[in-house]
Amino acid sequence: MRPRVIPCLLLKNDGLVKTVEFKNPIYLGDPINAVKIFNDKEVDELIFLDITATIEQRKPRIELISKITDECFMPLAYGGGVRNVKDIRKILSLGVEKVSINTYAVENPAFITAAADLFGRQSIIVSIDVKRNLWGKYKVFTHSGRKNTGLDPVGFAIAMEARGAGELFLNSIDQDGRMQGYDIELITRVSKAVNIPVVACGGAGSVAHLAEATQRGGASAVAAGSLFVFQGRHRAVLINYPTQKELRVVFEE
Repeated sequence: MRPRVIPCLLLKNDGLVKTVEFKNPIYLGDPINAVKIFNDKEVDELIFLDITATIEQRKPRIELISKITDECFMPLAYGGGVRNVKDIRKILSLGVEKVSINTYAVENPAFITAAADLFGRQSIIVSIDVKRNLWGKYKVFTHSGRKNTGLDPVGFAIAMEARGAGELFLNSIDQDGRMQGYDIELITRVSKAVNIPVVACGGAGSVAHLAEATQRGGASAVAAGSLFVFQGRHRAVLINYPTQKELRVVFEE
């Protein structure tokens, strides 16, 4: 069975956006329309990340999540602003299968254990945003890439697995939106250190890049944003997804 290939869609206010290195969000359109198109393209799974919820210190937009789940015919994950079990319970009750936790996993690691105990490991993703510092060392960032925690991503990944995370969403800030390929070194380090699935994100510009992240990096699944929302060198907005045949070929099934 080939690895999952997951469009990663960024929410800002009620719209869909795309960033480069977590900066300068470009408006893409209505998230509901994107979901309808991905439904037709038989996408494996979707993940929506609300990129301003933590910065604005607000709760998840339940009404918007509900509209998305009403239209979504595939497995769905959501992240952004989740800080208590009440939020998780509500989000899961709408039909979302997995909840992704980023900043609060750093601030309160015990929350991951509590959430996994209540809802099952399979429902809890820890999202890890990583950037190299001035000395080339990988560090975990929170608050949509604005705050350097000083944490090493490998050690943090191991700790989150021990806390009960069922999956890790590993995102390279340096590669985000550049479409030049994943950070294979980062993916390899984290994937080798844990026994739970690692979803690699950040940098995909072709279907060949997807295969590199799994075959060379050891990722269990791959996610991408720009690859699935832009077309051509001028980055015209066009929601797209490889055919099942194209994916079988690239993953050499």
